[in-house]
Amino acid sequence: MTVQPPAPRPCASCPYREDVPAGIWAEEEYAKLEAFDEETAYQPPGLFLCHQTDRDDERARVCAGWAGCHDGDHLMALRIATLTGEITVEAAEAVRDYVSPVPLFASGAEAAAHGRSGVEHPDPDAVLAIRKIERRRTDLIGPKGD
Repeated sequence: MTVQPPAPRPCASCPYREDVPAGIWAEEEYAKLEAFDEETAYQPPGLFLCHQTDRDDERARVCAGWAGCHDGDHLMALRIATLTGEITVEAAEAVRDYVSPVPLFASGAEAAAHGRSGVEHPDPDAVLAIRKIERRRTDLIGPKGD
């Protein structure tokens, strides 16, 4: 499977978006965001994919928020994925050139801090977003918003 380039805009539940309610994702998902702020050699080797599709879905694509927040020239995962053929050279260029049409947090750490602030007690908007994600995804374990 070849991972697709980012969508034209980050999805409505993207953890990198400034306007997304806090607490939509589990703590371990927010922890992943910070790791991409590290120096290139210390970053995770895997692409950060959009949460709207299952990881093994043929429509899986690079997270637009991830592409817009981080400098693609310094993403270890993008380098590795290009070398292994997980992503095409053209899709990797689309990640590097991506500019978000909506405001994003300036770093993974900022996005993670915002998201974590609602994990224990998601507000009603977050619970609605969680329910939508649960309907789309088949690879999630159990309901989060209860």
